[in-house]
Amino acid sequence: MTKPSLPELLHAAVTAVGGVERPGQVTMATAVADAVDDSSHLLVQAGTGTGKSLGYLVPALAHGERVVIATATLALQRQLVERDLPRTVEALQPLLRRRPQFAMLKGRSNYLCLHRLHEGAPQDEDEGLFDQFESAAPTSKLGQDLIRMRDWADETETGDRDALTPGVSDKAWSQVSVSSRECLGASKCAYGAECFAEMARERAKLSDVVVTNHALLAIDAIEGAPVLPQHEVLIVDEAHELVSRVTGVATGELTPGQVNRAVRRSAKLVNEKVADGLQTAAEGFERVMELALPGRLEEVPEDLGYALMALRDAAREVVSALGGTRDKSVQDEDAVRKQALAMLETVHGVAERITNGSEWDVVWYERHDRFGASLRVAPLSVSGLLREKLFADRSVVLTSATLKLGGDFNGVGASLGLSPEGTEGEDVPRWKGLDVGSPFDYPKQGILYVAKHLATPGREGSRGDMMDELAELVEAAGGRTLGLFSSMRAAQAAAEELRGRLDNPILLQGEETLGELIKSFAADPATCLFGTLSLWQGVDVPGPSCQLVVMDRIPFPRPDDPLMSARQKAVEEGGGNGFMAVAATHAALLMAQGAGRLVRATGDRGVVAVLDPRLANARYGSYLRASLPDFWYTTDRNQARRSLAAIDAAAKADGK
Repeated sequence: MTKPSLPELLHAAVTAVGGVERPGQVTMATAVADAVDDSSHLLVQAGTGTGKSLGYLVPALAHGERVVIATATLALQRQLVERDLPRTVEALQPLLRRRPQFAMLKGRSNYLCLHRLHEGAPQDEDEGLFDQFESAAPTSKLGQDLIRMRDWADETETGDRDALTPGVSDKAWSQVSVSSRECLGASKCAYGAECFAEMARERAKLSDVVVTNHALLAIDAIEGAPVLPQHEVLIVDEAHELVSRVTGVATGELTPGQVNRAVRRSAKLVNEKVADGLQTAAEGFERVMELALPGRLEEVPEDLGYALMALRDAAREVVSALGGTRDKSVQDEDAVRKQALAMLETVHGVAERITNGSEWDVVWYERHDRFGASLRVAPLSVSGLLREKLFADRSVVLTSATLKLGGDFNGVGASLGLSPEGTEGEDVPRWKGLDVGSPFDYPKQGILYVAKHLATPGREGSRGDMMDELAELVEAAGGRTLGLFSSMRAAQAAAEELRGRLDNPILLQGEETLGELIKSFAADPATCLFGTLSLWQGVDVPGPSCQLVVMDRIPFPRPDDPLMSARQKAVEEGGGNGFMAVAATHAALLMAQGAGRLVRATGDRGVVAVLDPRLANARYGSYLRASLPDFWYTTDRNQARRSLAAIDAAAKADGK
């Protein structure tokens, strides 16, 4: 029997999911197959509606080697595992003459821990939470959630937190889960044979396709302790998110509260002298942190340096003492020790990293109104890390609707550790950038309107002219507006202002769960939804409920963002344009994602309105506009209002 061709396989898969074959999807599938066959790397931009999931799933399944797929959002992981993969495998089985297996794998803390559930969490300030299990009818929400999770543990096959509906708070979940550092290990745990996390890892080892998330991929690559099974092909979907997720995993944090918890957890397990040493070091660190002002520390101040060295040494001494300690009087002492060790190792690791003072790390203070000060350390860049750890031993395909910024892939490529296309050398991975376009006719379906006449937004203060413009646009659109704001304060101010001016319902992020807000927004075309960062990327509302997408300003990073400003300065010191490489790239990526909220289906029509004249007037404006979908472009406010009114009238005529 001849081997089925890629077009045959793709046709079978598309038919099975009830989709329509797109030229861009065929081009993408062919390019993915070629990259996998010759062990090269591919960056592929696939616009909304291309069907990119099948564009990489079909060649991956046809290849026959193990493939890891890493995504940024839970929604896409679910879509792949619950919808796309089952249907695709079913459709391809007769042609491939085999049935590829697939599994989902997450970090250990995403799975219910049976040891924690049955033995209880080692407690300090929350002593007695699990006592509510014994109560006939616990009254607190936490107690009720714990009862519900105990019952769910008897029914669930996966123990995956995302399978528990309705969900529970982070505080409740922390009572029944452990991090990888806190885990006793399957061989030492009384519940090791039934462990949900271990079962998930075993399923992954036996599967042809493993679906995971960016964070676990980063942990697997950075920490050198493999959590993913060996694989020949890696596909990173939503790849525009990868650098920030890897940066997050590589960021360390120390707070007085965290250090004090480590002190309390270990105090009962070591002799008094060793415990007192850690207590003294913790108090010294807390005194320094009380005076901490937010901002970057280009050099670690002397008092902080001494406090961190004391903390590092005291934590190391307690870790050494715990290694030889066994206390029969402490119930379930192994679990208590393991949790104390995990906390101490984190404290020791971050303190040592900062005192070592690598030129490749950025250190800064943050201050939160509710939680006080924290000390943070993050890598200046993750590009070298990704080049070495991600691209070295496998073929990598990175895909997203937004990878091509300012007209090419070089900006995103550089952030991932890839040199400009065509400059490959011995130590530089071979890669290709491909834009397969979109099935949408952007110039006919959408307008990009830039409010050129408005005043340039300042750092603070009200923008009366912007509020007037926003109200006029929303009125012309008949509601139907997704408002994307650069800060929560700006979103709140706009919601408050427009609620006083217009009859349209204005929903505001934070006043309800995001899922509920999006559902309400989609259900009523007269409604507007205002919010900040997660709305720029997380809203998929095709149809007449979203016909106007407004951005209040170009979303540059804040000038006082320690990590972004450090990265910008480093580029400038290397002779590059730090503003374009860091701030403009960050803004372009967010704007491309935000503008992508408008056209989600072939029948969608509408306007993306940017209420920041710099997009039209500034030298970098053309770079940012080139990163957006190819909408028809205007700075004519009357044209924008007329178009919105016509789109609104057409929708109402259709009864929408």
